[in-house]
Amino acid sequence: MRACSPITGSENTLTKRVALYCRVSTADKNQTVENQLRDLLTVAERQDWEVVATFTDEGISGVKGRDRRPGYDALLKGVARRDFDQIMAWSVDRLGRSLPDLVAFLNDVQSKNVDLYLHQQGLDTSTPSGRMMFQMLSVFAEFERAMIRERILAGLRRTAKKSGRKPMPDDRVEAIRKSLRDGQGIRATARLHRASPMTVTAIKRSMESVPA
Repeated sequence: MRACSPITGSENTLTKRVALYCRVSTADKNQTVENQLRDLLTVAERQDWEVVATFTDEGISGVKGRDRRPGYDALLKGVARRDFDQIMAWSVDRLGRSLPDLVAFLNDVQSKNVDLYLHQQGLDTSTPSGRMMFQMLSVFAEFERAMIRERILAGLRRTAKKSGRKPMPDDRVEAIRKSLRDGQGIRATARLHRASPMTVTAIKRSMESVPA
């Protein structure tokens, strides 16, 4: 895994400044960081975009939280500083493994007026069609969140019925899900939210049962 420092470039403010983000996990057999970089650099050159930074995570799964993906963490810090105008990634699954995570990421970067280009999906949020696709993704993400939440709550209701306990409130379930997505372990999450490890495990299994 590595994160490269910004590359000094042209002072021309009319040139779009872009950052490249590439990730491969240990399970990727046909993908390398170099292959992804080559494709993205070709597009940047064709579009006359200036590559000002490159961030990579090698041998790291997309389900890992920001704190366990140093390249991704550095990318988001660059977004906060407005170091670039657009992020380029080879594919949507390089950024994360779930639609809600992607939409949350898009909302974060667009709040800083940073656009996103996804090579394999042909998504460019700097264009009208790309923005429309982003809105469609948001709708599907909300649907997926609702499905996940209902699946989790149904499992907890069954558990509560067997044990005689009241079901866990929705907001508490969401808080546990967020901790798990951020990379917290089951026991650490259980301690943080004062829940049983069994309950946290049930929530984690419900999350993993939804296709990435």
